[in-house]
Amino acid sequence: MKYQKLKKALILLADGTIFHGKAVGKEGSAFGEVCFNTGMTGYQEIFTDPSYYGQLMVTTNAHIGNYGVNNEEVESDSVKIAGLICKNFSYNFSRDAADGSLEDFLNENNLLAISDVDTRALVAYIRDNGAMNAVISTEVDNIEALKEQLANTPNMNGLELASKVSTKEPYYVGNENASVKIAALDLGIKKNILRNLVKRDAYVKVFPFNSKFEDLEAFKPDGYFLSNGPGDPEPLTEAQGLAKEIIKRDLPLFGICLGHQVIALANGISTYKMHNGHRGINHPVKNLVTGKGEITSQNHGFAINREETEAHSDIEITHVHLNDNTVAGIKMKSKNVFSVQYHPEASPGPHDSSYLFDEFIKNIKN
Repeated sequence: MKYQKLKKALILLADGTIFHGKAVGKEGSAFGEVCFNTGMTGYQEIFTDPSYYGQLMVTTNAHIGNYGVNNEEVESDSVKIAGLICKNFSYNFSRDAADGSLEDFLNENNLLAISDVDTRALVAYIRDNGAMNAVISTEVDNIEALKEQLANTPNMNGLELASKVSTKEPYYVGNENASVKIAALDLGIKKNILRNLVKRDAYVKVFPFNSKFEDLEAFKPDGYFLSNGPGDPEPLTEAQGLAKEIIKRDLPLFGICLGHQVIALANGISTYKMHNGHRGINHPVKNLVTGKGEITSQNHGFAINREETEAHSDIEITHVHLNDNTVAGIKMKSKNVFSVQYHPEASPGPHDSSYLFDEFIKNIKN
């Protein structure tokens, strides 16, 4: 094990608060919204999840990198977070299935990471004061210039980011002779969502975020899917229009995370930016239809308005988050439409909610 001499680094929050650390490898600065994930495992999947685009990720697990990286454990084709903040960074790894070190993986993806941060204090601060913009930097003697740049960093509220992570061209996944065909709108889709659909004998065509209903309809799908993704759902007017058209025609529709919010907006239910969001793999959700509890994987900074949802004559709340009673799932009473605010495909996380994919396929076939 070689000795690592690390360059000083810092985290500067939008309110002027500073936390100190050390640069893992790459030097420079990275800007974004700072947020935290409480998962004890799955860092590689988190870093490559398109929903985290533009965010500085604080990992609450004390050790990051200790099991290396595996080429199969990615949720997109590249790292999507803006930067990494952790307590202890492991340059060495000990897993037979690993294809390399996290250090090399981050360097290959040109990602700035800082370690030796008091992440307990940082997470407590974010929890109390809310998610906010921040910069991580090795330019520790250039505070005033960093403050000026940080002041010009766009706020996540009102920010459209799906276009940054969506596919540019449609593509196919699965067996073209499968029993069902699904048209999926890519707002930042995770690979494991596609794996779950294909595993259930679906042939999927994935479309860019701004595709029209006519584009999806030309595929002659049996069902429609709206994916997860980053940013504020309100600017996604084209996706909302697409959802309205699918709903109007009473076609099978399933939405996850950002897709769930788009479906709510298409029904006239507003969304809002949460204080610090839900990000982790142990979030408790209650299924109000079955009465059962689910431990879920979650990653979102926006939610739908509960009062407006309860007042909507054609919407039923099917799931609630037990920590704060936010809406975690809805379905339409008169249409073949349902959605959830969490990630039934997990990766990482428990698989309590994978039955939702079965329900979607069942809805299509019925």
